[in-house]
Amino acid sequence: MTTLKAGDKAPDFSGFDQDGKFHQLADYKGKKLVVFFYPKANTPGCTAEACNLRDNFERFKANNYELLGVSADSQKAQGRFRDKFKFPFPLMADEDKSIIEAFGVWGPKKFMGRTYDGIHRTTFVIDEKGIIEEVITDVKTKAHANQILK
Repeated sequence: MTTLKAGDKAPDFSGFDQDGKFHQLADYKGKKLVVFFYPKANTPGCTAEACNLRDNFERFKANNYELLGVSADSQKAQGRFRDKFKFPFPLMADEDKSIIEAFGVWGPKKFMGRTYDGIHRTTFVIDEKGIIEEVITDVKTKAHANQILK
């Protein structure tokens, strides 16, 4: 789906999280950044993925990683999702899909025989200089932290 690959410069994204706080790529210079795109807050797969990252958050911090979740949900929906599961990382409310489209994770999907447009569950690991180190398209929702922190 995405045309971005390891070695590419990460898109210079910006947007707001569940609390209305502004985030942009430049905020993370000097740190490793995990940007994980998920289809919809509070759905089983997305909850499993985000909870796995939450449960391994200290491992990420110990390795100088910041985490940033992104979906097309509203700030209110992202806030409820964060509060319900006590996520220690921000969730971007990308309702206009500007970040989603910049990373190339929006497109046709199939489910139960029908085709529709949606977010492809994809994770980007970005280095301290804003270069993509890894693109994970085959996300294992219950073991995602181990896919990133090898």
